Amino acid sequence: MAVSDTVVSADLIDGKAFAQGLRGRVAAAVADLKRKQGLTPGLAVVLVGEDPASQVYVRSKGRQTVEAGMNSFEHRLPETTSQDELLAKVAELNADPAVHGILVQLPLPAQIDSQTVIAAIDPDKDVDGFHVINAGRLMTGASGAAAPLVPCTPLGCLLLLKDRLGDLSGLTAVVVGRSNIVGKPMAQLLVAESCTVTVAHSRTRDLPAVCRGADILVAAVGRPQMIKGDWVKPGATVIDVGINRIDVEDGKTRLVGDVAFDEAAAVAGAITPVPGGVGPMTIACLLANTVTAACRSAGLPLPDFGTG
Repeated sequence: MAVSDTVVSADLIDGKAFAQGLRGRVAAAVADLKRKQGLTPGLAVVLVGEDPASQVYVRSKGRQTVEAGMNSFEHRLPETTSQDELLAKVAELNADPAVHGILVQLPLPAQIDSQTVIAAIDPDKDVDGFHVINAGRLMTGASGAAAPLVPCTPLGCLLLLKDRLGDLSGLTAVVVGRSNIVGKPMAQLLVAESCTVTVAHSRTRDLPAVCRGADILVAAVGRPQMIKGDWVKPGATVIDVGINRIDVEDGKTRLVGDVAFDEAAAVAGAITPVPGGVGPMTIACLLANTVTAACRSAGLPLPDFGTG
């Protein structure tokens, strides 16, 4: 089917507005914890080196943490930091009762193995949801006190999907991308919602046909505008996780997703824009995870952010 065969105009899924609402619910929960329990959730972010994008992201995290009423602990280490030095900092934060969430900003310098560092974080403070224990809990569908801290970006995608579609059970979902950070946990979250899930990737045979079978299409492959309009099932909901900077005329650049937006928007029922779609949800879910971790550490009931 060619894009020109349809005149459907997709609804825009406003991740920025949804994230603002979620941050408001987080702030209300934090105020309640302070007033009733004398507990202030604390998030520690560790940045190694001078990567410009990471610095911007860390500043944004710190600002939004404070705006939500939480304690923000920033630890900036030089590019020359050794792995042992970073592991010592993680151990210090693991032992600090004022710190309920720990996030080590990726990527790390070449002399540091990121998997070793992630494995050193207390799983109950792993608000990024990257620790193998949290991955295993997600895979096995653990619940209650054993429920995982879920990676923030796929969790944000799920919240947007549930807000748009309500009950997801029985829907066919295709996740394009198989990273440990987005693709794999996204698939597990959709399985838990009783979707029929396919994880596709660059080596999938006839990838366009696989994508066209999806009621829910999640693009997390890291290739700018790879998914074309004629890959999208008419009326499907498209979640574009990609954030890619491409060159345009006069030496300027702009951000695009993994989906060719204009083509896909002519076919889909709903679609996330880039920017303003999934991106704002990531930090909002990080804040929610931190409050959840704080409540668990104190043996308190968990707040309902709609993330369960």
